[in-house]
Amino acid sequence: MKKVVLDTNVLLVSISDKSSLHWIFQKLLAKEYTLCVTTDILAEYAEIIERHMGSGASEDALGLIENLTNLEHITTYYKFRLLKDEDDDKFVDCAIAANASFIVSHDSDFKVLERIDFPKVKVIDTITFKEELENT
Repeated sequence: MKKVVLDTNVLLVSISDKSSLHWIFQKLLAKEYTLCVTTDILAEYAEIIERHMGSGASEDALGLIENLTNLEHITTYYKFRLLKDEDDDKFVDCAIAANASFIVSHDSDFKVLERIDFPKVKVIDTITFKEELENT
């Protein structure tokens, strides 16, 4: 099973069943991939979901996610500081520590990772993510 780190905005837009990206959340619940998170990532998920969808939606979504058997809690021991936006570094550090297959994001700030040889972190968009899941 692929280990994946989801950028907050990807998770956020995938929660609603009205979203064209709801398949991401459905495949998570169906255990088609392993979601790798740190405490900081979960806190950001909760904050952003609450801001956009309300506290009830945040509690429900995080309650579901935190109890999944395909959720892997990662402890990061190193801070690589590879991105301009230090707030996004937590996703990179998690991906490295988890030996994740990739980060799923549409954030252009992650593009810098393509030019970094070590540590190698692959970032893909949601279209490529769907293809990756269909081909496994």
